[in-house]
Amino acid sequence: MSAGTDLHRDTFVMDGLVYHSDGNVDDLRAGHIDALNITVCHFEADFAQACGEIARWHGILAAPNTPWMRIEKATDFDTARASGKVGLVMGWQNTRPIADELDRIHFFHQLGLRIMQLTYNYRNALGDGCLEPEEAGLTLLGRQAIEIMNKLGIAIDLSHVGQRTMLDAIECSAQPVLITHANARSLANLERNKTDDIIRAVAEKGGVIGASIYGPMCWDQDPERKPTIEDYLDHLDYLAEIAGPEHVGFGTDLATGSNFTQMASERGHWRRWEGINRFNKVFGENIPARYLSDCNKHSDLPKVTEALLVRGWSEEHVRGYLGGNFRRVLDRIWNAGP
Repeated sequence: MSAGTDLHRDTFVMDGLVYHSDGNVDDLRAGHIDALNITVCHFEADFAQACGEIARWHGILAAPNTPWMRIEKATDFDTARASGKVGLVMGWQNTRPIADELDRIHFFHQLGLRIMQLTYNYRNALGDGCLEPEEAGLTLLGRQAIEIMNKLGIAIDLSHVGQRTMLDAIECSAQPVLITHANARSLANLERNKTDDIIRAVAEKGGVIGASIYGPMCWDQDPERKPTIEDYLDHLDYLAEIAGPEHVGFGTDLATGSNFTQMASERGHWRRWEGINRFNKVFGENIPARYLSDCNKHSDLPKVTEALLVRGWSEEHVRGYLGGNFRRVLDRIWNAGP
């Protein structure tokens, strides 16, 4: 067994973003994943759909011999790992389910929601997403929502949020903020990736940026060369240089389950940004094809750990990247709540 594999097995490992799971944990166990932030309802879900999909997860959690444990505070990570469970952090990629009813934030917090992304690409009642050309920024309602999230201990995710809205949110929040799944725009100039000033601002706020293995966000636009782990590591090195290694984690943006290719396609069609369309046209539409050529599922992730050691990352910094940094910041955010 290699040094990287040993380190990966022995370290707390948290994926900062999985966009869907059917509840099967086989590949997660193969990749030695201890916990995940899972998007527990569809990106464009309204209130009723969000309630229904979160209810599905409560059913999974309540099933006899469930492999899952719901995470609500940082010490739950230790309990889950010690009991052989996979830790579920309930998250959202859009605040559309609350519409303009801020009391619903309290309601979903009671259901277990602990990470909330303000917008998903497009405009909602709280602010602009990263694809909106006007860059109108955070709304008054958005500022009020952030105040409630801070008080409850719900982490704010800015992965799909517009540039001005991100800056407004970082300034407005009394707590650190997260970018659970995005890479460096300086290396791959796409709307979904983050500029240097955003990366610095998140780090200065005390937050974490989760680098993603999603192919379009690692791609240099060369149709003859699909991105690999080495391209991903270039983004990681860049993020660590700008933010500091203590502010870097990973968010794969994978789906996971017993048949995640079919399962993910059955989620329905949603509006896609052009970066996805360009990549898929060259490399294929099926779900595994959308990721790195040599890393497209959780069981591949120990290869990234090995590659980081080869690149010269210290064990301390690798442990932080694998999950320690997300855990530290989530502990601070969640402890600010009631």
